[in-house]
Amino acid sequence: MTRPIDRLSPALARRIALAAQGFADPRPVGRVDARHVRRVLGCIGVLQIDSVNVFCRTHYMPLFSRLGPYRREMLDRLTAHTAGPVRRELFEYWAHEASLVPVELQPLLRWRMERAHVDAWGGMRRVAHDSPRLLDQVMNLVAERGPIRAGETGVGRPARRPGQMWNWHDGKIALEYLFWSGQVTAARRVNFERLYDIPERVLPVDVLASATPSVADAQRELVRIAARACGVATEPDLGDYFRLPRADSKARVAELVEAGELHAVAVDGWGAPAYLWPDARRPRRITARALLSPFDSLIWFRERTERLFGFHYRIEIYTPAAKRKHGYYVLPFLLGDALVARVDLKSDRQAGVLRVQGAYLEDGADPRYVATELADELMLTAGWLGLADVEVMPRGDLAGDLGVAVRAVRARQP
Repeated sequence: MTRPIDRLSPALARRIALAAQGFADPRPVGRVDARHVRRVLGCIGVLQIDSVNVFCRTHYMPLFSRLGPYRREMLDRLTAHTAGPVRRELFEYWAHEASLVPVELQPLLRWRMERAHVDAWGGMRRVAHDSPRLLDQVMNLVAERGPIRAGETGVGRPARRPGQMWNWHDGKIALEYLFWSGQVTAARRVNFERLYDIPERVLPVDVLASATPSVADAQRELVRIAARACGVATEPDLGDYFRLPRADSKARVAELVEAGELHAVAVDGWGAPAYLWPDARRPRRITARALLSPFDSLIWFRERTERLFGFHYRIEIYTPAAKRKHGYYVLPFLLGDALVARVDLKSDRQAGVLRVQGAYLEDGADPRYVATELADELMLTAGWLGLADVEVMPRGDLAGDLGVAVRAVRARQP
């Protein structure tokens, strides 16, 4: 018997999505501990990594957005390999781009590792095909001396060509291929530089010893994780979460619907079939307040962001400065269940200031209310980053009200 299709309003779909991402829960009162961090990781399943550090390393922000101030060293400890009985809880791999994911997911990603010779970037495949001896040399070096930096492979770095973003030498490329194929992994990062080691010295023994699931079984479980994290989503939303090939994503979603693990629903105005995780919460109200990293799992798929929030968002890091509309590193501001503003932020660590280089209000939002709430959140964020103050530059239609609100917050402080 075919299950009748539920219809969801856009507002309810948005609240379901926010609850699934951990924004229906109030921030902890008092000290944030590892239990809170694990709860958030259980909701979202993956933290994207990015090298840009003009404001804050992006993998730290999703926890702050949901929990408020916490010690970043706590996340580092869950990620770094340590000797003794302490179990590593997160490892780094290509999950949704470069990401931190729970170690228990490693078997679910082995199918991607096995496809490195097909799916890895062109330069990696070239080195693997043309220089198998180099791969063996680098692999042996990691096994003997790991953890090592890319510079320790002994292969020189070529001169940077005009317009070249990455200046990788063949030793680094070989390491990256071995990383993609799962033959080496990241022991930790030092000043954001990856240190490579063999999985046997990094990952828990029980994880390495676990059976490798079939490709279909692994992908189905990844879609389940994505469905829990999204609450309600289209098939492309679900496939994008762990960057599944589109044909595989379609097949796995169809299988889960057939098995009754996903419910087909219609969301008014979406224009595409949607799928509801059966246990997804349906809160009547969301009272969240958060700055969102451009790489937060709530908004990293821009089509979904626009569908959920009516918020057109493109990161402009790679856009020439003269052509940027909102700024270099712009964070959306979530208030209640809406994205109401966006701010271009820079941490001026030398001056000890969180600099708002531009502030922009979304249509229909109350400028004074948004400015007041945003000022409080910016001050909280500055304190978490070890910065003493917030400075608002006169750019954007919200800058004036935000500057007034920041001064009011400053005046209330002892």
